[in-house]
Amino acid sequence: MMNENNTTTVGSDSQAFSEAVCEARPAHISGVAISDEVVLETRDVNVYYGDHHALHDTSLAFHKGEITALIGPSGCGKSTFLRSLNLMNREIRGCRVEGQIVYRDHDINTRRENLYELRKSIGMVFQQPNPFRKSIRENITFAPKRHGLTDRAALDRLVEESLRGAALWDEVKDKLDESAYALSGGQQQRLCIARTLALNPDVILFDEPCSALDPISTLAIEDLMNQIAQERAIVIVTHNMEQAARVSNRTAFFYMGDMVEYGETDQIFQRPNDARLNDYLTGMFS
Repeated sequence: MMNENNTTTVGSDSQAFSEAVCEARPAHISGVAISDEVVLETRDVNVYYGDHHALHDTSLAFHKGEITALIGPSGCGKSTFLRSLNLMNREIRGCRVEGQIVYRDHDINTRRENLYELRKSIGMVFQQPNPFRKSIRENITFAPKRHGLTDRAALDRLVEESLRGAALWDEVKDKLDESAYALSGGQQQRLCIARTLALNPDVILFDEPCSALDPISTLAIEDLMNQIAQERAIVIVTHNMEQAARVSNRTAFFYMGDMVEYGETDQIFQRPNDARLNDYLTGMFS
């Protein structure tokens, strides 16, 4: 039932779905947001592709030790918003981003920002695994070497630490000099996460990281996200509602370029306030 303020009473189907997926949430994230430390936030961010206004006045905060899920139908603005967080939209011809994007109390949405340095702190893992056409070892050491790390022993430690952090070390420790392309899809995605971890970022952005993976690999990536989120902020775009409910502390729902509703994940899934969110959760539109 929808009222004049676009709020809704959740039906039994929605409640059954919400309770089922939320039961699967790990105990350390179930039902509670855990951090007050804001690492990254946006203030009235608008994104334009030429004359098309793709994202409207979006303000969100991302906290250390938490995972925030961005959900909504295709074309709603969530990936556009995600790409804004480390200024990747700047590389799209005709794209313009207005508003403040504040990392550690510093507005990074300026032409003066060093993108190379910024992406050491705000890393990204893409939808399709994209390892370099290099060895497993070189995938990990490529960026640290470019940033000036040359000591062989330090690089070897970094390779092991990063691969352990991505729960991949035991599977590849005897073939570090083999091609990354010899790995399975799930292993390649974990390698990409290890490559990101090698720079010790404060924030990691995940753009549908499991959409190309099988269910077993998907669960491995979800477990990994929960582990690496303890010391950083994670933001994930996903179309998988069960995944959003399982892994995230907070969830934001996007629709038609608007950030419609934001809150702790259990509240978003079990007690949505907006009729459009309720319709999305119950499959009344995709």
